[in-house]
Amino acid sequence: MNTEANNNNDERLWQIAKDRAAFKKSVFSYLIVIGFLWAIWWITTGNKYNDAYPWPIWPMLGWGLGLAFQYFKAYNGNKNDLASKEFKKLKEEQEKQF
Repeated sequence: MNTEANNNNDERLWQIAKDRAAFKKSVFSYLIVIGFLWAIWWITTGNKYNDAYPWPIWPMLGWGLGLAFQYFKAYNGNKNDLASKEFKKLKEEQEKQF
């Protein structure tokens, strides 16, 4: 049974590693694309008109919100991880009582 628990932990750790790697790739893509959008805005209207509407703010905010959710999933875990931690804590308390 101990090897089964190790396999489950290894799979969980592998999934966390994949989520974190995907988040880092997404941040890199975000920076490149959003930088490109701001450059387009600056070249076409930003440097010519002082009151030009900064339209790249909308994709920046929308994609940024998606990145925030991806960050939370990759670095703060999920409900199953929290539940398993609580279960382990309760098991340890139970073992101490007996």
